[in-house]
Amino acid sequence: MSGNSFGTLYCVTSFGESHGPAYGGVVDGCPPGLELSVAHIQQELDRRKPGSSRHVTQRRESDAVEILSGVHEGRTTGTAIGFLVRNEDARSKDYSAIAQKFRPGHADYSYWQKYGVRDPRGGGRASARETVVRVAAGAIAKKWLGERYGVRVRGHLAQLGPKKIVFKSWDDVDGNPFFSPDARAVPELEAFLDELRASGDSCGARVNVVAEGVPVGWGEPVYGRLDADIAWAMMSINAVKGVEIGAGFAAIEQKGSEHGDEMTPQGFLSNNNGGVLGGISTGQDIAVSLALKPTSSIRVPRRTIDTRGEAVSIETAGRHDPCVGIRATPIAEAMLACVLMDHALRNRAQCGDVTPPLKPIPAKVRG
Repeated sequence: MSGNSFGTLYCVTSFGESHGPAYGGVVDGCPPGLELSVAHIQQELDRRKPGSSRHVTQRRESDAVEILSGVHEGRTTGTAIGFLVRNEDARSKDYSAIAQKFRPGHADYSYWQKYGVRDPRGGGRASARETVVRVAAGAIAKKWLGERYGVRVRGHLAQLGPKKIVFKSWDDVDGNPFFSPDARAVPELEAFLDELRASGDSCGARVNVVAEGVPVGWGEPVYGRLDADIAWAMMSINAVKGVEIGAGFAAIEQKGSEHGDEMTPQGFLSNNNGGVLGGISTGQDIAVSLALKPTSSIRVPRRTIDTRGEAVSIETAGRHDPCVGIRATPIAEAMLACVLMDHALRNRAQCGDVTPPLKPIPAKVRG
């Protein structure tokens, strides 16, 4: 199987399966001298890990990371950073009843048709548990971006099924299990999810992620477009079916006089383009929104076929998130951070000695 790596200069490779011994990753291209410890990575993994509330899968994993290489005396050496996260609470027997069936909406069928063999335990390589590697790599990227450029990457849940969440404050996001930017909305979200779980069904979600402080000039204008790489990275996350940058699909109904982000010496007047023009960052906030589909593993009986091609019915037991979007916020943050670090290094390599002919205008007009 190919396709286990992404990035050009900041390159991330992952390996492992949901019910195998461990997941591991290799980060190649991190510059030397970055202060890095297990604690720096662990704090991000703890935001993503399962079993963190009654609203997500009750699989109990500590997600404790082990750094194997690339760090000496608390700082990166510039060599490949290898790390491992061991699986501790896999229950493979939960999948014995569906080992010969294909879950509708899951990768079971396409994987089987492509490779002729599959690991049915938790989805194997197709499991969303693989994102533990992305979050670890994103933790390193977040730290480097923050220290080197003052870039801050953060996200929040914007919609849970039909429940839209009004943004109130970033201060609320990490204080609840939904990453909701409005703490007052949490009881309603809990009630909705409790009812959904009792029914055996699942729902989708929208997650918004923003990068603040990104300098003007990152990205390339044709095949190396910053927004294209961001969209690719987000679509590579399990269950993501739609990506918007800036106004996204709302741009369809906008007029040019409305959509174009007017500029003044004091700053941009809007950010409909999500901080990217012509594939290159403008210095504004990079704004991305993701649509995640409902979880495919549900207890509701559905029609499918088995490995002999015969019609059967399927119900999925085991421990699953009723909404995968609940834990997607740190994953989306990680992927955005990895793409931005990759482009920062690429820009430094090609244009590090270029002096912009015009002083960058502020990201937005204040007041």
